[in-house]
Amino acid sequence: MLAAAARRYPYILLQIVLFTYVLCGLGYIVKKHYRGHRLPWQETPSPPEMEVEMITSTDYTFGAHPRNYTTGPRYNPHQMTVQLPEAGNHSPRVKAGFIVLVRNSELFGMLQSMRDLENHFNKKFTYPWIFLNNEPFTEEFKVLTTQATSGKTYYGYVDESMWSYPSWINETFAAERREEMAGVPYGTSESYRHMCRFQSGFFYRHPLVQELGWEYYWRVEPDVRYYCELDYDPFLYMKENKKQYGFTISFKEHAGTIGTLWHTVREFVKQTRLSGKDYFNNLADESLYRFITDEKGDRYNQCHFWTNFEIARLDLWQSEPYSMFFEFLDRSGGFFYERWGDAPVHSIFASLFLRKDEVHYFHDIGYKHSIYQHCPESENLSQRCYCDPAKTLDYTDPMSCLNEYMDAQNAPAPVGKTIGEIFV
Repeated sequence: MLAAAARRYPYILLQIVLFTYVLCGLGYIVKKHYRGHRLPWQETPSPPEMEVEMITSTDYTFGAHPRNYTTGPRYNPHQMTVQLPEAGNHSPRVKAGFIVLVRNSELFGMLQSMRDLENHFNKKFTYPWIFLNNEPFTEEFKVLTTQATSGKTYYGYVDESMWSYPSWINETFAAERREEMAGVPYGTSESYRHMCRFQSGFFYRHPLVQELGWEYYWRVEPDVRYYCELDYDPFLYMKENKKQYGFTISFKEHAGTIGTLWHTVREFVKQTRLSGKDYFNNLADESLYRFITDEKGDRYNQCHFWTNFEIARLDLWQSEPYSMFFEFLDRSGGFFYERWGDAPVHSIFASLFLRKDEVHYFHDIGYKHSIYQHCPESENLSQRCYCDPAKTLDYTDPMSCLNEYMDAQNAPAPVGKTIGEIFV
């Protein structure tokens, strides 16, 4: 029996070797075929671009938190040095958080934006989120967005008082004007106009926003990427440095959307001054008015801060000057008869109303919306991000207004005159 077993042993060993060889070969084929993909029995893969960026952001080793950075467009003599606070989880928190206008259908784009902000910033600071919608949120939306954040979540409904045609708008004429504007971005969209009007004049008045009583907000939208590690609290930075408005991207508005906006703004300044209300009484050379217009204020150059990212004081919009400003614009019908965006409306008011030192350029926050992105070019900041500085629109797109912003910091203005005096 032992002799028979000894004779069979080499054959058994050979079978084991052959089985192992075949198994390894199959593994190689499967690995080669599905390289970069999940296997069929695993969960459905993410879109290729999203998966690549997820892996990149997770695996990237970020450099040390810088204490300062210098920024400005290439070849522009006006450079700006910004001092940053030390990295740290400061406490107590500023009364602040994220505000989002979003549809149920944009849930997964919203989760994308939240994931970036939570990973790079909010997991350290746990600020809350407010979600607003002109239809009731689904339970799925509430559950998944709550799971996606380290902070509290709040959900608000936008009713017809904030999302409808006001009584003075001729809806037939508005529909005709939309058809005439088919050649401009969102020119035929009715919902886009309601959104721009809401973001211009109502989000800060929403009952939920008022109930929470925040000082600052960070506006977030779905399908946005945030590329840079943020180890300090931008809300605290804004408060401690007495900043009222912060942006990352400045861009030119399509001229076809705002045909009468500048004329209406000038009329507001003139009429309120005649009534004894001088809302724009900052000295011209201390303001950013040259960011949006020429020395005499004759024309709008279409520059604006891109409001799909903004960090600002809520009481900037809740103030009497802005309330009166928005009311005047709203009564003119431009949100519906043309296609005035909240970006030029916010930017024009901030540039005329605030001092230069009350506006902050968040060069260190890498950001992408649609096909446009801002990526910090400064060496000590690029080590904190996983985007490509060569693709930043600040230096590659002729529609960028970063040069105008930097020039406005030093642009000539009538000495001793206020904005109101220039416009009258």
